[in-house]
Amino acid sequence: VKNRIECQVKICGTTSTIDAMIAAESGADYSGIVVEVPFSERSVSIEQATEITRQTPIPTVLLFFNRPTDWIIEAVKKINPFAIQLLGHEPAEQLKMLKDSLQCQIWNSMFLPVNISQKIDLEDMIIALESYIIAGADAILFDSVESSGDKVRFGGTGKVSNWNVAEKLIQACTIPAFLSGGIQPENVRLAIEKVRPDGIDLCSGVESKKGKRNREKVIELMQNLQLVSSK
Repeated sequence: VKNRIECQVKICGTTSTIDAMIAAESGADYSGIVVEVPFSERSVSIEQATEITRQTPIPTVLLFFNRPTDWIIEAVKKINPFAIQLLGHEPAEQLKMLKDSLQCQIWNSMFLPVNISQKIDLEDMIIALESYIIAGADAILFDSVESSGDKVRFGGTGKVSNWNVAEKLIQACTIPAFLSGGIQPENVRLAIEKVRPDGIDLCSGVESKKGKRNREKVIELMQNLQLVSSK
């Protein structure tokens, strides 16, 4: 059984250099930038992402949603991130093509419903997880997906998923695994103690409003994280 308490932090939804610096100065390990994702209020252009990445002292992770392989390769050449994170249902074959073409790390999102009563086929999810690992993924992020009528939102929901399932998937994951979805200063200790991920990934939990980071919340988050790490 994995015993994970030392936990990395990725603060996502960075929309400005100021917000990137708040993450860096607080001790976060990664800054996440959503790049040209139409449904995200935190999305920035390739040009903005390039500028923020250039001025950020901690590693940057770029988030893409269902983009063609060539488009991603061109964007990575321009922006030069530490890693990219695939947000859509990109197949493992595409991940492998990107792995063969790029120098940066490739992270992959997997989604768990925010509706706790919704049935999840754990076996199918583990098969999918293994296919991403075999394709060369460097890390997996377990995030929330929310359905409302005919709309589906992948990530950025601000809501927690089924942590019991997340815990089982993270135990089965042989590469670094991050927990995402609804994490905030108030529940970060519980998230880490229950699920024991290698890292946490959050966005709305440390914002004043969508796309605007709250320095006090980031500081509170990192302080609460220290309380877990130093136990």
